[in-house]
Amino acid sequence: MRIGRTRLIAALSLGLFAWALAADAQQPTKIPRVAVLSDETPALAAKFFEPFAQGLSDLGWIEGQNVTIERRYAEGDIVAVGTPAARAAKIATEKIPIVFARIADPVGSGLVTALGRPGGNLTGLTSQSRELAAKRLELLIAAVASAKRVGVLWDPNFPPDRPQLTEIERAAPVLNLQLLLAEVRGPDDFETALRAMAEQRADALIVLPGEVFDANSQQIADLTAKARLPTMFQRRELVEAGGLMSYGPDYPDMYRRAAAYVDKILKGAKPADLPVEQPTKLELVINLKTAKALGLTMPYTLLGCADEVIE
Repeated sequence: MRIGRTRLIAALSLGLFAWALAADAQQPTKIPRVAVLSDETPALAAKFFEPFAQGLSDLGWIEGQNVTIERRYAEGDIVAVGTPAARAAKIATEKIPIVFARIADPVGSGLVTALGRPGGNLTGLTSQSRELAAKRLELLIAAVASAKRVGVLWDPNFPPDRPQLTEIERAAPVLNLQLLLAEVRGPDDFETALRAMAEQRADALIVLPGEVFDANSQQIADLTAKARLPTMFQRRELVEAGGLMSYGPDYPDMYRRAAAYVDKILKGAKPADLPVEQPTKLELVINLKTAKALGLTMPYTLLGCADEVIE
């Protein structure tokens, strides 16, 4: 199969990306084929694929009519430097265009040269997770003003966690906080890590992003509630599962916007000429029911800033 202008990889999310390929040259009508690769579980990836598919549909790309969509799931088995799926795609090809979304640090991970001028064959959307890490810590302390010791759960096997941890470590002295770090490499580590937080008398907890937490959202939410630890997450799904707070981009919106990149490239645009977009909407979500169960009185000023309060 020849590399054509309509052959494209749209790399969506920390683990999800789409790979659009032109049909064989022998076929009378060339129908782009979009292959979706995710390093998440099928159930988790499918949930976030829907906004992308809807975005394509809104732009006139109808699955089964003028575009074919294939799905592949690595379920955490992709191992590569940088954001796993997008990095794997970059390693696989330097010719096929790649569109990513929800990438924490595309410049730092070597996916693009610069946000304004990506260069090469990749572009898309960044979640700016590194830049938002300190803000999450500030919001957590706004909710738990008496906190002096804050636990941090992070996955050392998840590359975007390291720069975020660095930002939190820089912010902690300014906020007069002591950080208590615990590594989590799998769901079997949850209870051990939270037991360590209790033994060190943590007042609050911040959980860095990672597939291990996203794929086990109910378990980690239940365990933090059992440990009576006010916890800040990056994704709202963990707050919906019973966590206290989350602050981060509107991820479904980012998937929808990624579809626009695919549309532009299928129509002839080059990734190198399409600037990487930053989040246009950040969401603060607070679970008031969880706050009450923890005996927390959330400040009215913080509740007033929330995009959604779950009661």
